[in-house]
Amino acid sequence: MSKTKTLSKTGRDHLITYGMVIIIYIVVEILLHAGLINNQMQGLLVPVCYYSVCAVALNLCVGILGELSLGHAGFMCVGAFASAIWSYQMQSTSMPAGLRFFIAFLIGIAAAMIIGVIIGIPVLRLNGDYLAIVTLAFGEIIKNLNSALFLGIDSKGIHLSLKSAIYLNLEDGVDPIVNGAQGIAGTPRDANFTIAVIVLLISLFIVQNLIDSRDGRAIMAIRDNRIAAEATGINVTKYKMLAFVISAGIAGAAGVLYSHNISTLVSQSQYFGYNVSILILVYVVLGGIGNMRGSVIATAILYILPELLRGLNKYRMFVYSIVLIVMMLLNWAPAAVMFRKKLFARFRKNEGTAEGGRKNGTA
Repeated sequence: MSKTKTLSKTGRDHLITYGMVIIIYIVVEILLHAGLINNQMQGLLVPVCYYSVCAVALNLCVGILGELSLGHAGFMCVGAFASAIWSYQMQSTSMPAGLRFFIAFLIGIAAAMIIGVIIGIPVLRLNGDYLAIVTLAFGEIIKNLNSALFLGIDSKGIHLSLKSAIYLNLEDGVDPIVNGAQGIAGTPRDANFTIAVIVLLISLFIVQNLIDSRDGRAIMAIRDNRIAAEATGINVTKYKMLAFVISAGIAGAAGVLYSHNISTLVSQSQYFGYNVSILILVYVVLGGIGNMRGSVIATAILYILPELLRGLNKYRMFVYSIVLIVMMLLNWAPAAVMFRKKLFARFRKNEGTAEGGRKNGTA
């Protein structure tokens, strides 16, 4: 009976998260059709979604697995470039745009997961600060490699170089797809707000169902006490790799959205550097470590807020900093946590009393 109750509470909590995203989407769509959202705010809708997806991915690694990763911008970069190369090459063919974009998602996710496995094999043997430093370094390596990469395709096959486009030796009339620091120019802009919300919902569904599964319980057992988990027969390496690779794949999906929301994709620090990884970590921490719904809410607030405050000019970042501090205190201060618990307990008690009254009235 208690197990059924727990499951129903968990399911209800997940439905609240999905419902919140869907309701916000409907409200935004109504405002868009009414012409009440300006072009500047419209341009933020897809970025909010892909940063939310990446925050959910990082929260799986930090909140559920319990390992601090600072390389998720690197996984975004891998997903972005792998999918953009495919879309750029296929946009001149007769393949439907929807099918091309779907395959681009599969390619971006698969590429990020493969890199996740390659990185995870040596990295997941480390813990704590050491893991954070190594993942940070891997993220920077990925970004700089993509920035130095020259790639082209002609009838002879794929040509790669880290020196210059001249060394590709492409056939006459064939331009490189990836042109070093200039990146990929002319990628199809297939992403939109609706697709971005669907990807966010799928990411939430995957992560929340993983948490509720047997594998998820094993991952959380490793987080809570690795030695005890090993003693009970849990394969620590397997489950750490599982969580890390799924997290990398979801971050890769965020990268696909990113690359298909712009016309020119470049691998620069402002888009895929360690500052971006730290920014996503800020979203996770302020939203609540292990709280997927909180990650989405924190990302939406903190990404859009600077634009809303732009009219304040030099006071904009001052107000933004105060909001960060207030959110941190509300989420993590002991007094605020106790107040929140008491409030929820009172709400549940009133809900239980109302349900009991209804049952007695029916009887």
